Amino acid sequence: MEVLHTNLTNPTLLFFLLGVLGVLVRSDLEIPAPSVRFISLYLLFAIGFKGGQELAHGGFNSGVLKALVFGMVLSFIIPVYAFYLLKGRLGISNAGAVAASYGSVSAVTFVAAVGFLEMESMTFGGHMVAVMALMESPAIIADVVLMKYYERGKGAMAPVGSIIRHALTNGSVLLLMGSL
Repeated sequence: MEVLHTNLTNPTLLFFLLGVLGVLVRSDLEIPAPSVRFISLYLLFAIGFKGGQELAHGGFNSGVLKALVFGMVLSFIIPVYAFYLLKGRLGISNAGAVAASYGSVSAVTFVAAVGFLEMESMTFGGHMVAVMALMESPAIIADVVLMKYYERGKGAMAPVGSIIRHALTNGSVLLLMGSL
């Protein structure tokens, strides 16, 4: 019963429910776009910085390297697999979007998971922030290349180097990796 009470009084869940209520009653409540952008950038910076601190304290060893490589490999395999499963049902663009979402890791999902682990007093390696940061780009690159390849008839495929460069220099990824 205590766990249920703790979960139901979690501020993240309560604000989510407030948002749902706001939509249901058609409230004019909204967070201004500049504030949303600032909060997003601050969240990415805080995640990266905390992960960098934890990585510095925990050290870089073969276990950390294996986790980084495994995360990147998974973030490539999952969207490719999902894309091929979904492209017949959803079409090329929708299958690519859904598959990329499953391959990359949402910072918000990561923060929720970290919050849950901390609430349960469970420890995790600080290097997992680096794993999360590195999982963004392979998923996006894999799916953009697949979408461009299968939509070839609609236009020329963008050079893969251009796609990779954009995925790695994207502001969110750059801030996350730089703060790490």
